[in-house]
Amino acid sequence: MISKGIKDPSILDRIRVNGIARAWRNFKYFFSRKRYQFKQLRKYVPMIWKGYDFDYRYATDLFSAKLEDIAEQMEGYNDMCVESSHNATRIRTALRLMKKVYDEDYACEYQDKMEELYGTELLEHKFIDTGEGNGNSFLKQNYELTETPERIAEIDAMQTALLNESRLKQEKAHRLLWTFIEHNIRHWWD
Repeated sequence: MISKGIKDPSILDRIRVNGIARAWRNFKYFFSRKRYQFKQLRKYVPMIWKGYDFDYRYATDLFSAKLEDIAEQMEGYNDMCVESSHNATRIRTALRLMKKVYDEDYACEYQDKMEELYGTELLEHKFIDTGEGNGNSFLKQNYELTETPERIAEIDAMQTALLNESRLKQEKAHRLLWTFIEHNIRHWWD
């Protein structure tokens, strides 16, 4: 079939073949994209379903999972950018720091230091009955029951100092995490 303005039939054949090839590529892309979207849906719906709106931790867990996906994509076989592996490393650094911050590793350091200084037996907790006969009790640490008032004051002062140090470290790690993310997030695409 020859069109009025086109004298060379091979041009029409090329247009027809290229159009079919493009349509086939679009068709294949559509289904591979849908398969990927369903995979994402299967992964994230349970996370969203289990989440609550009163706790920010569910949002940070969802954010970390998405960052993990981005890092895997950047480390994968089809990375598009020269900086992909470097950016993936930065994402992994953010994820490690995020885990430490939101698992409160730094905030709980004081407990390890207290055990190191005073031993675990002295710092164990006991429930003491209030004596009111209604089953109520209060919590005390062993040292509060066995040590002298001066020693109790010394241990309490050390615990307060270490607790404050741990809190400051936790807050600093939190600030550092979000400063690091803010500084790098615009580069985390491929």
